[in-house]
Amino acid sequence: MSNSIRRIELQGRTIHLVGTAHISRESVNEVTQIIQEVKPGRVCVEIDANRYQAMSQGSKWENLDIGKVLKEGKGFFLLANLALSGFQKRMGEGIGIKPGEEMLAAIQAAQMENIPWSLCDRDVQVTLKRAWAKSNFWNRAKLMASLVGSAFSNEKLTESEIEKLKEQNELEQMMAELADYLPSVKEVLIDERDRYLASKIFESPEAEIVAVVGAGHMAGIETWLGRLASGAAKPDVSDIDSVPPPSPWAKYAGWIIPLIIVAFIILGFFRSGTEASLSMLLRWVLLNGSLAAIGSALCLAHPATIAVSFLLAPIATLNPLVGIGLFAGVAEAYLRKPTVHDFERLSEDITSPKGFYKNRVTHVLLVFFLSSMGGMIGNFIALPLLAGGAIG
Repeated sequence: MSNSIRRIELQGRTIHLVGTAHISRESVNEVTQIIQEVKPGRVCVEIDANRYQAMSQGSKWENLDIGKVLKEGKGFFLLANLALSGFQKRMGEGIGIKPGEEMLAAIQAAQMENIPWSLCDRDVQVTLKRAWAKSNFWNRAKLMASLVGSAFSNEKLTESEIEKLKEQNELEQMMAELADYLPSVKEVLIDERDRYLASKIFESPEAEIVAVVGAGHMAGIETWLGRLASGAAKPDVSDIDSVPPPSPWAKYAGWIIPLIIVAFIILGFFRSGTEASLSMLLRWVLLNGSLAAIGSALCLAHPATIAVSFLLAPIATLNPLVGIGLFAGVAEAYLRKPTVHDFERLSEDITSPKGFYKNRVTHVLLVFFLSSMGGMIGNFIALPLLAGGAIG
């Protein structure tokens, strides 16, 4: 039996756990072969309903209202989705495999053999939102930087390098690096989904099951299956199948920086007079507005969008319910409205840096992201300067 397949006996049931690389030709062949050979009572696959629909029927990007996405506060999630999709698609281009093709192959093999099959993964939007909600500001910044960096990377893996990703030592090293770099993300993307997948597999009543999962989940799923079989854990996953509500601290945290800025300027007025406080205010406006404008300029935004970024960044900073990224993104979407061609080309354009810049959909998202980052950096630079002016 292949090293990527584990036969697990639980309470008189047999579970064939198949670990795959999501852009592996060998994995596509392997899952098809084991399903045809074993002919299990059920096939479970690591995919959710929304991703299955997108992979099998194509994403209906033409129905996307980019302005509405930004206004609903979903800009970061859409950018993360597109960056990750582009990275995976680019990795598989060299070997002619689409990301997740082995999951579709497993479903197709089950259908050919008239075997029931189940989509056993948690909804990807819930996973992303949980990862975002459980991350602090610094980890959120690192997560977005990693995702955007992947969109602009030209890295490609060979077929042999992709197969190595299924080896235990390689997986352990990758998990350790992820846990060290982004612990909250590793908890949500890996640990929680190990439990979720294991619970859905365990709940399937059939005596013999083939479960097709990413190789990185195999060890965790096997551990959780053992706990479920022994009664040490229950298959109820309702506690990790929704987005946690924001803490009371999170509700008010956004007001801290605006209040500090206003307090420093008022303090400067009482200590040094009107001229000093106006000088502090101007310094903050220039820093905050200039860096937000630079963020937009780095995206080659429309000149009017750059002006909007500069002029409205200070206003957005003082109202945490909105952000400069929203103003800049909506302005860019209005001035350079995405066309039907942009939506048709989106799945191809997300695979290259040039495409990310050229396509008006991703271009708007980049303006949204980088103007937000610029304004944020401007605030952090301005705070010590304002403190010096107020106290000195």
